[in-house]
Amino acid sequence: MALLQISEPGQAPDPHQRRIAVGIDLGTTHSLLAAVRHGVAECLPDAQGRLLLPSAVRYLEGGRRQIGAEALAAQAEDPENTIVSVKRFMGRKLADVAGTEKLPYRFVDGAGMLAIETREGAKTPVEVSAEILAALRQRAEDSFDTDEIFGAVITVPAYFDDAQRQATKDAAQLAGLNVLRLISEPTAAAVAYGLDHGSEGLYAVYDLGGGTFDISLLRLTQGVFEVVATGGDAALGGDDIDHAVADWALAQAGVAATSAHDKRAALVAARSAKETLSSADSTLWQARLAGGPVEVPLTRSQLETLARPLIDRTLAAVRKVLRDAKLTRNEVQGVVMVGGSTRMPAVRAAVQELFGAEWPGQVLTNVNPDEVVAIGAAIQANALAGNAKDGELLLLDVIALSLGLETMGGLVERVIERNTTLPVAKAQEFTTFKDGQTAMAIHVLQGERDLVSECRSLARFELRGIPPMVAGAARIRVTFQVDADGLLQVSARELTSGVEAAVTVKPSYGLGDEQIAQMLKDSFVHAEGDMAARKLREAQVEAERMVLATQAALAADGALLSEAERAELQALISACQTAAQGADAEAVEAAVKALAEGTEAFAAARMNQGIRQALAGRRLEEV
Repeated sequence: MALLQISEPGQAPDPHQRRIAVGIDLGTTHSLLAAVRHGVAECLPDAQGRLLLPSAVRYLEGGRRQIGAEALAAQAEDPENTIVSVKRFMGRKLADVAGTEKLPYRFVDGAGMLAIETREGAKTPVEVSAEILAALRQRAEDSFDTDEIFGAVITVPAYFDDAQRQATKDAAQLAGLNVLRLISEPTAAAVAYGLDHGSEGLYAVYDLGGGTFDISLLRLTQGVFEVVATGGDAALGGDDIDHAVADWALAQAGVAATSAHDKRAALVAARSAKETLSSADSTLWQARLAGGPVEVPLTRSQLETLARPLIDRTLAAVRKVLRDAKLTRNEVQGVVMVGGSTRMPAVRAAVQELFGAEWPGQVLTNVNPDEVVAIGAAIQANALAGNAKDGELLLLDVIALSLGLETMGGLVERVIERNTTLPVAKAQEFTTFKDGQTAMAIHVLQGERDLVSECRSLARFELRGIPPMVAGAARIRVTFQVDADGLLQVSARELTSGVEAAVTVKPSYGLGDEQIAQMLKDSFVHAEGDMAARKLREAQVEAERMVLATQAALAADGALLSEAERAELQALISACQTAAQGADAEAVEAAVKALAEGTEAFAAARMNQGIRQALAGRRLEEV
């Protein structure tokens, strides 16, 4: 009698064919590891049974280090060598940490990127994150009793830009992990929630973690998770509430935290008090400072007053995402609360208040806010490893910030608009500005403003070997490709000759968290001014093009004009050049129009001369 093989749902009958893939939530405060075991996604504990790994690394003498709970316990006694909340520094340069005097670190320049000085030398956020990821990799190998981990899906904030995403991938590579995909934290949360509860429809994911805030609108339909719009603030999280509480308590006690020890002790006390007030009405802020122990009474009402400005910033981002998606709050069926900071009653109440008492949906708190992101990542990792059923899961994420190129006049031509579904490839054709131009400098930018100076530079490269032609005759197709991880590749090709060049954007780590959050805000605040500036720049570019073309024509065929006609054209050229130096777009446009009209007779004379030269010496029947 033949034996039937029975397998777990969606898995290969042969257990040896199953690839081990894990999901990792690399968080600001805590990190988690999850995997699909026995057909169910679950978080994996360490040897002591702890699921949460505090995102803390302590560097000791002799190359030793502590990672997780042991490091966190030592943060007050050894603050300069114990790195916590390092995620907030991913993809940043030394110049981006101005105003961080409250932190107990010695920041230095580490080969173009930010680094923190420790007793074991300067450590970059990539290196510190790699220590945390390596500890999670070791946990995975111990859990499965193997050193053959196929790969990992790692979650990142939706608002992480190219530099921060690349820094995360670099950290994983340094930790010996194969990154199957980077996915947004809100998307991972929606995957876990949607599959566990069979939910369908439009949901908002409100993700307030230790260092970042994300808000995403997702449409769930039969296993398809489509991100409709995303937003947030990459410089806002529970850490900021801790800072607000610590500053208030120190002011109430009349003491100042000047040493690294006192700064860290004040923050540790603030976090402990904040967490206590999630279930109690009052507590004591207690810190052991250099001058002795200090206690300050703190009530839940006082905490909510201190946190309210920060909570209001999250609500403003929610409203903007709804506007971006052209949706009303009544169309949202539920708000999934993610991140440890959403345990604060004030946060949950504020979200409910934003949507209103008459809102037909609900604030969903019946999922573990700490674990849901890692579980969603594990489900996606299992699918990418080939263990899930075909078609069981499809993620359609979006790009958070627009991508484009610099054009003449310092203007940005957007090629891929923000909130475009990933992966995506888009092409646009450009041309040369001057006669005989044989090369083109291509400047790739990211942001929502119209001016190059107000956007973030991602990469530069050159396309050389363009055949010399008159201005505007060359056809250069520039193609943008953004993969599922949100990382970019740009290529340029001249269509008549076939010459091409390309660049994979591996940006220098340099966009500050506040810059990311500020980009979209600035695009709205300065929209009218940007439109006016764009109109002026475009007019100035057209004036320059018109002047160059007219001067070239005069140099070639000026003999066709009388002295008076030449003088009249020169006056029009001078007027156009003068207008282009000003700031009145309409005056520039008027000067260009006057020059164009003034050259019509000259252009006709040149055309007639060209026809006569072409026909000279030829019989009528040959024509």
